[in-house]
Amino acid sequence: MEITEDIQYVGVNDHQIDLFESQYKVPDGMAYNSYVILDEKTAVMDTVDVHFTKEWLSNIASVLKDRKPDYLIVQHMEPDHSASIAAFMEKYPETAIVGNAKTFDMLCNFYGHCYTNTVTVKEKDTLNLGKHILHFVFAPMVHWPEVMMTYDETDKVLFSADAFGKFGANDVEEPWLDEARRYYIGIVGKYGMQVMNLFKKIGGIEIKTICSLHGPVLSGDLTPYLNAYTKWASYTPEEDGVVIAYTSVYGHTREAANLLAEELTARDVKTEVYDLARCDIHQAVAAAYKYSKVVFATTTYNADIFPPMRFYMENLTERNFQNRTVAFIQNGSWAPMAEKVMRGILEKSRNLTYCEHNVTIKSAVTEANKEEIKALAEELSK
Repeated sequence: MEITEDIQYVGVNDHQIDLFESQYKVPDGMAYNSYVILDEKTAVMDTVDVHFTKEWLSNIASVLKDRKPDYLIVQHMEPDHSASIAAFMEKYPETAIVGNAKTFDMLCNFYGHCYTNTVTVKEKDTLNLGKHILHFVFAPMVHWPEVMMTYDETDKVLFSADAFGKFGANDVEEPWLDEARRYYIGIVGKYGMQVMNLFKKIGGIEIKTICSLHGPVLSGDLTPYLNAYTKWASYTPEEDGVVIAYTSVYGHTREAANLLAEELTARDVKTEVYDLARCDIHQAVAAAYKYSKVVFATTTYNADIFPPMRFYMENLTERNFQNRTVAFIQNGSWAPMAEKVMRGILEKSRNLTYCEHNVTIKSAVTEANKEEIKALAEELSK
């Protein structure tokens, strides 16, 4: 695929994978993106997962034809982007590997290869390919410490490493936003401050195209993508709405969650409900970052909370959950403890507004509980 006159896409699609990083469900597969810049000197941007090395090398050969690559630029050392380096260097041994000091430390640690034909770059260094001048922008902890991005000043292309990526193979057509959100929150969500620091670095440059290591090439009006990333990185809700995340052992807490959803819908409040024992937990995590309000509904369990709820809440707090309105529905037949435990989990979360009308169920939902649920819905709708 031609990105610009001189930049070609040589990545691959993976439909064999079921869990990305062994935890994120990817029913539409994954893309491992790589690019070739053709100039007086040629540069290959990153490699691919080891299971697709042969296909990737074939793609490169079809683009290079009778030419040899001068540079292999390694922006990110996660194995889904670096595991084919050895095979590439075996085929093209005269190529210089371009990376930073941390890149080469990791290369030795991961693969036992300590190459000598290398170019070690620093922040703001440039690489001249002829017509194309590449600028290196370091992006530590977006989302690994060695990550760097590459800006081609000629075609105004930002090779953005994992940033602006999404779940899903590139031969599956689907909107960018939902799977990009789930990808960002799951993988990069903890590092909002580092993403905002990156934005300060690239804020003054003209970008026409973003070439990520996962997902489609982004071009045209880039504003929606940049706006989404700015909101995610600053932990700002995308829109007003309520996520109801619940666990239920015998169905009573589920009943309360559904009653609240009905009351909110009747008040024209956008609402999404997640059964944490059965749903894609990372989709529920992403939803909590999309909307402005979250209701946690669970049972007291061994003087704690039901395990899927604890797992969910710890996923949120690990990713710096903040700037939200929060409410609780707790259920406990003899000693309700769930709300106390959930508040404790959220103690370190910043800028949370707690609702006044929380609900306590003792076994089954009563008429009094239904009135409490209505009061909570009214508070959440304001």
